[in-house]
Amino acid sequence: MLLLAIDGNSILNRAFYGIKLLTNKKGFFTNAIVGFMNILLKNTEELHPDAIAVAFDLRAPTFRHKAADFYKANRKGMPPELAEQLPVVKELLRELGIAVLECEGYEADDILGTLARIAAEGGNRCAVLTGDRDSLQLINDSVYVRLATTKETINFDREKFHEVYGLEPKQLIELKALMGDSSDNIPGVSGIGEKTALALIKKFGSIEELFRRLPEDTEIKGAMRSKLENGGESAAKSKWLATIVTDAPISEDIADYIPKPADSAAVTARLNELETYNLLTKLNTLGMINGASAPVPEKKAPEKKISVNEREFSDEFLGGKTGFILSGDELCIVKGDDVCSVTDENDILRYLCSEDEKLTFGAKAAYKYCFSRGKELRGISLDAEIGGYLLNSQASEYSVEKLCAEYRLAYPDYLGKYADLAAICPLCDRIRGLIADEGMDKLLYDIEQPLTEVLASMEVIGVKIDEDGVRSFGEGLKADIAGIEQQIYMLAGHEFNISSPKQLGVVLFEELSLPCKKKTKSGYSTGADVLEGLRNKHPIIDLILQYRTLTKLNSTYVEGLLKVVGEDGRIHSVFKQTETRTGRISSTDPNVQNIPVRKELGRNMRKFFTAREGDTLLDADYSQIELRLLAHISGDENMRKAFADGEDIHASTAAQVFGMPIELVTPSMRSAAKAVNFGIVYGIGAYSLSQDIGVSVAEADKYIKDYLANFPRVGEFMQKTVDGAVKNGYVTTMFGRRRYIPELSSSNRNLQAFGKRAAMNAPIQGSAADIIKIAMVRVYRRLKQEKLDARLILQVHDELIVECSPKDADKAAAVLGEEMRSAAEISVPLTADVNRGRSWYDAKG
Repeated sequence: MLLLAIDGNSILNRAFYGIKLLTNKKGFFTNAIVGFMNILLKNTEELHPDAIAVAFDLRAPTFRHKAADFYKANRKGMPPELAEQLPVVKELLRELGIAVLECEGYEADDILGTLARIAAEGGNRCAVLTGDRDSLQLINDSVYVRLATTKETINFDREKFHEVYGLEPKQLIELKALMGDSSDNIPGVSGIGEKTALALIKKFGSIEELFRRLPEDTEIKGAMRSKLENGGESAAKSKWLATIVTDAPISEDIADYIPKPADSAAVTARLNELETYNLLTKLNTLGMINGASAPVPEKKAPEKKISVNEREFSDEFLGGKTGFILSGDELCIVKGDDVCSVTDENDILRYLCSEDEKLTFGAKAAYKYCFSRGKELRGISLDAEIGGYLLNSQASEYSVEKLCAEYRLAYPDYLGKYADLAAICPLCDRIRGLIADEGMDKLLYDIEQPLTEVLASMEVIGVKIDEDGVRSFGEGLKADIAGIEQQIYMLAGHEFNISSPKQLGVVLFEELSLPCKKKTKSGYSTGADVLEGLRNKHPIIDLILQYRTLTKLNSTYVEGLLKVVGEDGRIHSVFKQTETRTGRISSTDPNVQNIPVRKELGRNMRKFFTAREGDTLLDADYSQIELRLLAHISGDENMRKAFADGEDIHASTAAQVFGMPIELVTPSMRSAAKAVNFGIVYGIGAYSLSQDIGVSVAEADKYIKDYLANFPRVGEFMQKTVDGAVKNGYVTTMFGRRRYIPELSSSNRNLQAFGKRAAMNAPIQGSAADIIKIAMVRVYRRLKQEKLDARLILQVHDELIVECSPKDADKAAAVLGEEMRSAAEISVPLTADVNRGRSWYDAKG
């Protein structure tokens, strides 16, 4: 029989620090729980243990603490984010039928030692899972240790231990008696390090033998002899502290540690509440619980098992409400209890193009299927993927199975390829109700779902790329990069890998002796923030920053762009609707949202996005939409007046902040005001502002205070928004979009600060995201309705681009401008001027 004995505190700590902080919508932290369970499941899958026991420390002092008040006195308290997860892990283990062991007066290590003894004495084997090397002393012929490290789990048996230490496992105690253990505050012998301690134990075998023979040993001389002669008592005390006892008061019957049947309903309810749906699925897949993905609602009988009847596709699947899932070229349809699979293109299009009500998950794929064949998808009533995103934009992924677990619906994974299909109708019904409860009907049906059709159209149409122009631009970049490389090598005095942080760190901070600001275990930090702070220290810094800019531009936006040009000479970027927490659209292959346009070199990339032969591009960009929304939502009269009067908002802000007529505002004053204007929306602090505009922290602090004094409603709005987020757990946009902000409930100051900034920004940025989406839907529909030879092809932040024929350019430009300016009714004007040109660069004006 194999007993898996787990060091609960050690593994939980490793899980907590090994995974970024995760929370559910209520702000409860879950990263340690997820990490711990993943480690547990990985080890149980690999080892197939017959028995499992998890040992935890208690907060009460142990016999060691009582005998030596310095023992572990240097340990910091457990972070609150971890402390709140500890009892949940214990309860979850108990619900899974796994033994949880705690003994007052003893440490988890002592429980592990006792478990190891019990297994060995009964002729069984024991695997100790821990991240703490203390347990290596337990190794014997029946016991081995699985040591969890940052990179891997190392199996330590007698042979491995001897290979690493050259000692027997029990002699680890002797080693610690001499060298001590700083993590446990075990003193050892002052001045004796690991190398010396190893040599001494290899020679003498134990500290008792060492001190017995010390008076007569002529090889130990000078300072070492003095240290040992003065350290005998400390060594003895340290050995006692480092020795794991094997008689903790726990059950001696290994059968008591065979897992009991899990309380599946309790586990499911707990993990649903924690929103750890992947873990729930994994437990169910491994057979550790039953029906994990089909939870039992409170005070209700279990739902009956879902069954379906597989049929051939016929007209019976047309008419009435149906659900469908399209995967590649296979369409699966459900109507009542009947399901079918369709691969014939004509039948697929006949179904998708019918007017009948349809429920689905991932409608964009179906829209693209139809568009690419010159047809239009009709009848979409609800897309569960979009609804699930609106209900929880925090999620890392969306799937039918995960959403069913989240909303306590049965998921029939036993139905194979029909599993998603069989669940789609009840899932859509549940989502429809929740969307209505949270007041997001208009957001779903008038904005997000119509947008799916727009994005599908944009992906199918794509954007024409001047490939020859891109290649030529890339060749120019390579020449510039080569020239900068030579200048860097000359200043460094030799060639090296400029892209290697390790090599660059040596050049900058050792060879050139520049002041080092950050150093990590792997070497010197050479991040952008570090280099920016060294700009005036040496001419090599500017060259390195230029080198990084050009190499990224070349690899990401030249080579990257050429890789994704289709046979039609166009790129077909994938627009993602469920990726961001704010509601902004993102894109990949390529990411058009991130094309660098702050510098002229990056802006030149726009020259290679062109209209098709004979056509033109129309470009319209909202002007300062987030500041306009800030003026509207906050109700600040001074800011509203500046926009209403058509003033330069940054110059107007500078005039207000610096207390002078607008005509006397200098460019530097306007620049400072602009930084405050845009920074204030993101909750900028004095330090960050000082870095942005090159002034002292005190000056930056004064700018912010003066700004808030002159625009008092802005500060009131932000404080009110943060207070509301703390109370409700979320903030909303003008259109009802919710963003949950669990970071506000964290005890970590950095996370709290992030949460406050997010709360201030989300209503503004989220409303701007909603407005551009409304504009996209309206522009798309009007271009179709008016039968113009024009099509929306690109969206980048607050900017829309339309490709059209010259004959319809005037009408299309009018549509684009009108629909963008009227997308929302706010108390200040929404402005969006339309320009045109052969390329995006030209149309940008």
